[in-house]
Amino acid sequence: MSKLFSFQCQACCCDTNARAGVFYTPHGAIETPRFMPVGTLANVKTITPDQLRATGAQMVLANTYHLHLQPGETIVAQAGGLHRFMAWDGPILTDSGGFQVFSLSEMRQISDEGVTFRSPKDGQMIHLTPERSIAIQNALGADVIMAFDECPPYPASRESVMEATDRTYRWLKRCMAAHQRTDQALFGIVQGGVYPDLRQDAARMLADLDLPGYAIGGVSVGEPPELIEHIVKVTTPLLPPEKPRYLMGVGTYREMVQAIAAGMDLFDCVIPTRLARHANALVRGDRWNMRNARFREDFTPLDGECPCYTCQHFTRAYLSHLLRAQELLGYTLLSIHNITELVRFTQRIRTAILNGRFKTEFGQWL
Repeated sequence: MSKLFSFQCQACCCDTNARAGVFYTPHGAIETPRFMPVGTLANVKTITPDQLRATGAQMVLANTYHLHLQPGETIVAQAGGLHRFMAWDGPILTDSGGFQVFSLSEMRQISDEGVTFRSPKDGQMIHLTPERSIAIQNALGADVIMAFDECPPYPASRESVMEATDRTYRWLKRCMAAHQRTDQALFGIVQGGVYPDLRQDAARMLADLDLPGYAIGGVSVGEPPELIEHIVKVTTPLLPPEKPRYLMGVGTYREMVQAIAAGMDLFDCVIPTRLARHANALVRGDRWNMRNARFREDFTPLDGECPCYTCQHFTRAYLSHLLRAQELLGYTLLSIHNITELVRFTQRIRTAILNGRFKTEFGQWL
């Protein structure tokens, strides 16, 4: 790992593999475990960077695939990189674009060389290879960049998943050779579908490469929650304990607690802003449809214990009015609250681990 990056474990749970730590990057530290909001196109939908900082968010995601299509990595580089472009001075992580490309099942062709797909924006044919993905991410300038991987669907045959897992490993080696910047940490991604032995073999092979960090990908693609839990539980202990561990695309309360108990540190999901755009609020583990008639004359805060801007200034009745009227402010206020809720949830878990109370306080999720 570059001297610009390090991970320090501060406390471990006596009853599980949960841990609290700090991941240091050139743009600041991330206290783990931590939920990371998704800012696909260099913005977290409907809110400003200042509003995002106020939620307690420490690290933000952006997406290589989407930014390559618009505005293009050249423009971002000319602006001084993602941090200046989106006015976010904290750590940033970019996904490789692999998941988005492989979701275009009817528009792409896969080979050992890379993926060729038709742009959904203008129909242009685009060829994305491990080297190209890394070049784009080097130009974007995020603190953490992800290796280009093949994300198999669910369900998929063992043979096809094995082929994708092997290809992901070969592509990782090419990503490592192509990576040019010491101020960016390249994370490898463990694939293997729902086959525990393939996951474990992949984790062992990636661990031998001594990367700055490791991710588990290819979960939450349609498989039952109990399979996600099992895969994470049998895979995580094989990842180097001195490196940060990132579970991609997971952001529900139960899934995060179970993954933290297995030893994961970082999480991302589009849930908070997507729910907000559908008028749903996250309140202490529940989802409330704020267009519901029961909120029309409810003049209490959304959550009286939440410190976010929304809960400190507005009532449920006002939020319900905005959302029923489809006023844009309603989506902003719900996004602020929902992100704060998920960040605070992982902060509470971190505090419980530090105080030796993780299983006591969160055992109901295990």
